[in-house]
Amino acid sequence: MSITRRGVLRGALLTAAGAGAATAAPELFGWDRPPLSGGYASAADIPSAVTSANVTIRYYVQTAEPVVAFTFDDGPGPNWTPMVLDALDAAQVPATFFMVGRHLEAHADLVRGRLARHEVGNHSWTHDDLATLDLAGVNAELIRTHALIEQVTGTAPTLLRPPYGHLGGSTLLAADTLGYDIVLWSQQMHERRYQARPDNQVKDIVNSVRPGSIILAHDIGRDDRLVALRQLGAMFDGIKARGFSFATVSQLIATASTTRNPPPRTDPAH
Repeated sequence: MSITRRGVLRGALLTAAGAGAATAAPELFGWDRPPLSGGYASAADIPSAVTSANVTIRYYVQTAEPVVAFTFDDGPGPNWTPMVLDALDAAQVPATFFMVGRHLEAHADLVRGRLARHEVGNHSWTHDDLATLDLAGVNAELIRTHALIEQVTGTAPTLLRPPYGHLGGSTLLAADTLGYDIVLWSQQMHERRYQARPDNQVKDIVNSVRPGSIILAHDIGRDDRLVALRQLGAMFDGIKARGFSFATVSQLIATASTTRNPPPRTDPAH
């Protein structure tokens, strides 16, 4: 006999309010059958919000060029963002930072004047799960962050990475309205897996990148993030030794070709 979240919820509702309450569960909690319009799932119920014919979602970039993009999520933060910027400066490597608005508001001085070779994308204001929000909620998260990124960097962002890599229809519609490409990833750090052997984290990234890879790391979060962040220089050296160069995500997109090459390995959400 298996126990499911739906079963537990149904039992609780029946106990509390009788069978009639159970039929309201999808409307109250949303995971079974979202509304036909509005809510988190609908991507096309507000045609006036549509500004382009399509929204691009990228795991990697289809390119024949030996170029990869490092990306750093969730910052900036005082503990490790300066370390990351120092490592990037030492190796002369550009990167893309998907910043959380409230963290940028609190720590703008950490990055001001240090982003000339880098790119900043939108990662929401609070790092909420955008896939659970309606269009108004997603817009509230993105528009405020968009404005702050432009204020701090002097450049409006053109890329969105939704927290956790979660996507709902409302996020697609908001991305279209703001003119964003949605950027996910094809490789990522596995700090917990390699805590005892950080050198294996280096080997994993160096050996797995392919032309067009988009690599996910974090410059804020758990202490085990340091397993990867302390090895960035070794990763850069190893990738360079394989004949690759580095780009921001937008620079990587500019190398896109129509030639089909095998996709880079795509890791589960992290």
